[in-house]
Amino acid sequence: MNNSKSQVAGPSKIRWLINKTSEDWIDLAISNPMEILLDHAHCERKAAGVALQLMFRYVSEPGLSEVLSPLAREELEHFERVLSILNARGQKLQKLASPPYGLTLAKNICKDEPLRMLDSFLVAGLIEARSHERMKLLSIHSPDVELRDLYADLLKSEARHFGIYWKLADERFERNLLTSRLEELAKVESDALLEMHHQPRMHS
Repeated sequence: MNNSKSQVAGPSKIRWLINKTSEDWIDLAISNPMEILLDHAHCERKAAGVALQLMFRYVSEPGLSEVLSPLAREELEHFERVLSILNARGQKLQKLASPPYGLTLAKNICKDEPLRMLDSFLVAGLIEARSHERMKLLSIHSPDVELRDLYADLLKSEARHFGIYWKLADERFERNLLTSRLEELAKVESDALLEMHHQPRMHS
């Protein structure tokens, strides 16, 4: 990470996040709009996959599929919207090297139930919360009007999505356990972003 700029001071307005995104990330993202957009498409695709994976893993969990099925569908709609913009600009979907962010969070999910379920909800929610924060930054700072409008339009959905994962956890787990585990995972999430990935990514 470039030490010429420090992490933006003060707590994030999103209660799940410990720290705000750095100015270095904003500069990198704004300087590489198409690569960020391509990575955004992958993020939406992966988010749909997470919702579907949880539906299959906990197929007998009451009320879960009813919540996660429409969420997965909405994530795919976002994916298709981003893909449409990419295609209109002559960019096709292609593989991108992933930053360590997602894998780091996944490694900290408890392997044993029922904490595995709790951690899965919280990690998914943390990723949605960070996506919300960064899309808001892009909607403010992007010089590209179409992309600025895209990120602004998706903000409400991202906020609702991390709220969905919070509710799923809150309905199934004791609040003290939930908040304690959230604090631990939020620290992991924050630490994963302290050293910025050298390639422009939504979660670098």
